[in-house]
Amino acid sequence: MTMDLGIAGRVALVLGGTKGLAFSTARHLAGAGVQVMLNGRDAASGEAAAASLGGGAMFLQGDVSEPGVMERILNETRARAGRISILVTNAGGPPPGQFTDHDIDTWRHALEVNMLSAISATQKLLPDMISDGFGRIVNITSFAVKEPYPNMALANAVRSGLTGAMATLAREVVQHGVTVNNVLPGLMATGALDRVIRARAAREGISEAEAATAMAESVPAKRLGTAEDFGPVAAFLCSAHASYITGQNITVDGGLVRGLL
Repeated sequence: MTMDLGIAGRVALVLGGTKGLAFSTARHLAGAGVQVMLNGRDAASGEAAAASLGGGAMFLQGDVSEPGVMERILNETRARAGRISILVTNAGGPPPGQFTDHDIDTWRHALEVNMLSAISATQKLLPDMISDGFGRIVNITSFAVKEPYPNMALANAVRSGLTGAMATLAREVVQHGVTVNNVLPGLMATGALDRVIRARAAREGISEAEAATAMAESVPAKRLGTAEDFGPVAAFLCSAHASYITGQNITVDGGLVRGLL
């Protein structure tokens, strides 16, 4: 029997939601009866992704890190589907590299894409969520906020910044029925990991297949994660049953992060 998430009929906006981890989240939300609005940059893949979800899912094209685009996406969502109760933020990770590999403009762009776009959407949606007495904000970040990963200086930094901002917000709005959580993927077999694999292969002088195998072997589960390992967890945090879970960093990583339970 499938669990009833208790959010049928609500509207969810999934940023960067046309593939990978965010799309898996969107698929599980759609399966729970949620009206899903997908955002992404590529029109063809976005329309196809929305069509595959069924249930009236729609696609809204735009790069939300660009000025004015977030406001347009939110207005279009409200006009086509109604008030937004669920926000899932996601953005492609910044390029791999060490601290000194990136100039300051690259750092600024990483902040815009991976931190400020999520903050902007959240700020604009909070008044309605608070007024309605229900809101779910789930940010897809990275296990690197708990355990910085080598050669990932940008991701280690900007995702940690978002985590701090959202941890603060979570304590400010939970009394109004709004929860804020982050889901931290580990080494997942998605397109986002391909860049990391290529960078590691080049740095260590090994093949990409060898780099991928080494990464899988570093995980206690002895495999890379999949989108289907991830989506149900994120969708549950959007559910009516998760009202007492807030300010958390929930890691989906096969045991990679070696902290206390």
